[in-house]
Parts: sequence; C-alpha cells; structure tokens
Amino acid sequence: MQTLQHVFKVEEAEQKDSLLEILSDKYCRAILESTMDKPKSAIEITAEAGIPMSTVYRRIQTLHDNKLLKTSGIITDDGKRLFMYKSKIKGIQSRYNDGKTEVELILN
Repeated sequence: MQTLQHVFKVEEAEQKDSLLEILSDKYCRAILESTMDKPKSAIEITAEAGIPMSTVYRRIQTLHDNKLLKTSGIITDDGKRLFMYKSKIKGIQSRYNDGKTEVELILN
C-alpha cells in the first residue's frame, strides 16, 4: 500500500537557510523526531531525548518560529497550563544541484 506524501517546496532563500540550519542542529532534529507521531510536553521530550529542559524550550521556540512545530495547550485538572508540541513535518529533503539549493518539506 502506497501512502500519499504532501510535499511543500521552499522558494525563499532566507527560509531555505533557516531550515538547513535547523536540520544541522541535533537537538532540533531530536525534538522533531520525538513529536512526529503524537504531541508531547516539554517534560516528555526532555525525558525521551535526554535534552536539558532549557535547551528544549529554546529549540521549541526556534521550531515554532519557523513553522515546523504546532503548539496546543490544555488546562490540567489542578488548573495548570500544559503545552503540547507536535511536528508539522515528517522530513526535509535538500539537494544542491548545479549551484542551486532546493529544499522540500514533507508534511506530517
């Protein structure tokens, strides 16, 4: 059985650079991988990926600013706010061909 992948081609040079920089960061990759299948809290991401909490929050902000991470919130039974994060992408494909950089996002 073949699944249909939704692919978005990035045209803007500045956005390509940002995405490639994010892809080169091991913590950003770990957060995207951790949140690909289901939403997780920062605490869950920290425990699963072994990344310090402060680093998780900084990278979450970077990923959110670049529209790669969806944020949703709930209020727990004891009245605390809990934010959940989910990757908007399944993958990034990049090619350097004939002096041009091509970047495509495979949407989640």
